[in-house]
Amino acid sequence: MTDRPKILVVNDDGYTSFGITAVADALQAVGDVTVVAPEQDMSGVGHSISIKSPVRVAAVRDRSVPTYRCSGTPADCVVIGAYDLCGGMPSLVVSGINRGSNLGDDVNYSGTVAAAIEGVIIGAPSMAVSLAASWPEHAKDHHWKTAASVAADTARDVLADGLPPLVLLNVNVPNVAREQLRGTRWTIQGRKPYRDRLDRRTDPRGGTYYWVGGSFDPSQIEEGTDLAAIRDGYVSITPISIDRTDDAALGQRLSASRRSRAG
Repeated sequence: MTDRPKILVVNDDGYTSFGITAVADALQAVGDVTVVAPEQDMSGVGHSISIKSPVRVAAVRDRSVPTYRCSGTPADCVVIGAYDLCGGMPSLVVSGINRGSNLGDDVNYSGTVAAAIEGVIIGAPSMAVSLAASWPEHAKDHHWKTAASVAADTARDVLADGLPPLVLLNVNVPNVAREQLRGTRWTIQGRKPYRDRLDRRTDPRGGTYYWVGGSFDPSQIEEGTDLAAIRDGYVSITPISIDRTDDAALGQRLSASRRSRAG
């Protein structure tokens, strides 16, 4: 009988989030789960790491799986969990379940996706999982069990089949009951150009301050993208490479250089 795989679960919403509890519980059927999560909401921090201050960790009581709260970022949680708290390099890193989607250009800001990227960097197969729901003031219900079930199924596939080198999976799940899912689409990362990105305001003392945000026009969604899949009620799975080299541009430059030397 082989040992069960070690699964490290992290997020950016914090250790008290409903999403991380749901996915950790679901993944217990797949392997031995350890949770390491920020002690506060770190949404939108991207791939920041703590190099100028110590990171502290404390055990969280009364959880169904070993859980630790961390003073650092989502990427810090991956490093600390993988190299210390899991008892060995994890067979899989699962980041999520994020409250809200991580689609299109938002992938570049996401602490959820960044944690999965950190998993790939340290050598562990990794996936980010997000529930495509708005924040509580807009969403009536959050179907955590749907996303947790999809995460467990995807985790089994990754553990069985592996992933290509330097590739993670970005999984987004529609905010519906499991029986309402229309299926799964393998997608490309879409574009999500925002308008009205900056709101400049003046405080009562005459000082200037800003709200950074923006709105998105759904009519700009392109077919075959992660955005289109969620719009149509499908789970979106996008393979993302952490190698940002543009092979086409590099090839053009190398060809031009060879032609220059030949001339």
